[in-house]
Amino acid sequence: MLRIATIGTSMITDDFIQVVNANDQAAFVGTLSRDANRGAAFTAEHGGERNFTALDELASAADVDAVYIGSPNALHYEQALACIAGGKHVIVEKPFCATEAQALEVFRAAEAAGVVALEAMRPLHDPAFHAIEDALGEIAPIRRASLRFGKYSSRYNEILAGRSTNIFDCNMASGSLMDIGVYTVEPMVEIFGMPSGLTSMATLLDPTTRQLTHGPIDGCGSILASYGGGRISVELAHSKITNDLLPSQIEGERGTIQIDHLSTPRNVRIDYRGDVVRGSATEAPREQGDNGRVLDLPKSSNTMEYELTDFITAIGGIDNVKEEIWETPAGRHELGHYRDVTLVSLRIMDAVRQQAGITFPADSVKQA
Repeated sequence: MLRIATIGTSMITDDFIQVVNANDQAAFVGTLSRDANRGAAFTAEHGGERNFTALDELASAADVDAVYIGSPNALHYEQALACIAGGKHVIVEKPFCATEAQALEVFRAAEAAGVVALEAMRPLHDPAFHAIEDALGEIAPIRRASLRFGKYSSRYNEILAGRSTNIFDCNMASGSLMDIGVYTVEPMVEIFGMPSGLTSMATLLDPTTRQLTHGPIDGCGSILASYGGGRISVELAHSKITNDLLPSQIEGERGTIQIDHLSTPRNVRIDYRGDVVRGSATEAPREQGDNGRVLDLPKSSNTMEYELTDFITAIGGIDNVKEEIWETPAGRHELGHYRDVTLVSLRIMDAVRQQAGITFPADSVKQA
């Protein structure tokens, strides 16, 4: 039985504890919150045994094997290192850290301590997303993709009302890219890898809000990545100040895959290209023999169950790895694969933020 504690009392932490309590290989111990009273109430509400009031108390707790870190982005680095130093496995909510340099240091610490460090990126562990990956060969060669996630945040209303919020705060390493754009970046990296070319544009919040956001910060943005010397182009779109109602698409010469929700795919369709029929200039383009199918996807009310299962699998196999911990199975891939996706994704997001002039406190700190 894997005894798991959590850091944070957000909705996403609530979702994670739900799958912990539903898994017969895991048990929820308690939570650490900056607000001790809120942490105690949250722990009791979710059936935990005790709450924690300090990071060092949690990191040294003998009755905790692993920690889920669901705190604001800027705190992930310090909290993950402390838990790892205490011999705890860590599963860290996206984005894993504020920068690639921070993430690399955390992974190195996990390797030295012989514990699992995994980013809680739901799509990468979701069988529904795996079904999309498995179908890519049916439309190959792939030429273009448009991966999108835009959802108006109630936290933006706080900014408009003149109140600060962690979701739009440079000191918390947040903003649209870090909070929601990461759901487009990591699937792109999972499918295509590190791009050979990268350009981006960010829509920044009004300069009058910067006393609240502690610097320029993005409300939405676009990224254009190229692969294979220009053979494939990928467009990413993310937003926390508008609703993006378009599906994501992956386009190949033999067909197109449409995805309803990139973070939690539930309705995915492949439309196969038929034979193009030439017509007059007044006719709409036509195809003969065109057809499609809807992918039969697994259904889950809470897809965090899949990342938890892979986390438990990695922990269970880590002692059997002969060479290094990154070779341990963690579901569809070895643990090292997920580490590499996290690092490349943060490298991309570092570059995108640099192009937009968005800086975090972590950018000025030289990691070891």
